[in-house]
Amino acid sequence: MSEVSDVVITRVFDAPVERVWAAWTEPEFIQKWWGPEGFTAPHVSMDFKVGGSYLYAMHGPAGTPFDVDMWSTGTFEEIVPLKKIAHVQSFADAEGNIVSPATYGMAELPEKQQVIVEFEVLENNKTQLTLTYTGIPVGAQADSMRTGWNQSLDKMAVSLG
Repeated sequence: MSEVSDVVITRVFDAPVERVWAAWTEPEFIQKWWGPEGFTAPHVSMDFKVGGSYLYAMHGPAGTPFDVDMWSTGTFEEIVPLKKIAHVQSFADAEGNIVSPATYGMAELPEKQQVIVEFEVLENNKTQLTLTYTGIPVGAQADSMRTGWNQSLDKMAVSLG
């Protein structure tokens, strides 16, 4: 079994926590930034409550291996308004059925990934967001995950204005 670690990404946004929370929890805002640079989010639906689920699709740039709808689903385990969201995430098909990460060329990843998103109010109407994926195999896929998430959060910063 390969070594695992947490992938932790922290970002400060020049926006109040209410706006950053909305960008993370409201489908019309998520569609503006979900996915790395060059990706779109053609589908975002969610039942945002503890025990509720979500289904997102991101679509990669034309002419690349990611020029397909790549689906993810999950179940919300903990929601502390304006502070924390914990959920389990998996790759999925268009109907929300869990599929192997290998379906999307990411065989190293676990089928179920624990994700925690934390929001912290900072001075001057800024918000620190900390995104944590636990138990991710150390290596190229973790590095790719960091790159993709940083690009997504760059897009989120732009969408926040």
